[in-house]
Amino acid sequence: MASSVPRTRAAAALRMKQIALDNQSHMIRRLRAKRSTERRESAAIKKEHEGLQEDNGAPAPFDDEWEEDSEEEGLEDIPLGEGEIVEE
Repeated sequence: MASSVPRTRAAAALRMKQIALDNQSHMIRRLRAKRSTERRESAAIKKEHEGLQEDNGAPAPFDDEWEEDSEEEGLEDIPLGEGEIVEE
């Protein structure tokens, strides 16, 4: 009988747990690598978008230049209903 073959149920159970842990570790490493790659790709896309905005002279999103007054948009104050909470 080869020495690598488990001789008892307890040894076999321990080996199965070790295999499961090894698989989990491998999965975690793969997911971390994938997340890292996606972050790099996202940063590259963001940088590309910023370059396109600069080339076209467009302001950055959420820049103060884009804010408009509610009157300019044609919006009116909506009256609150009874029991509504007002946050200021």
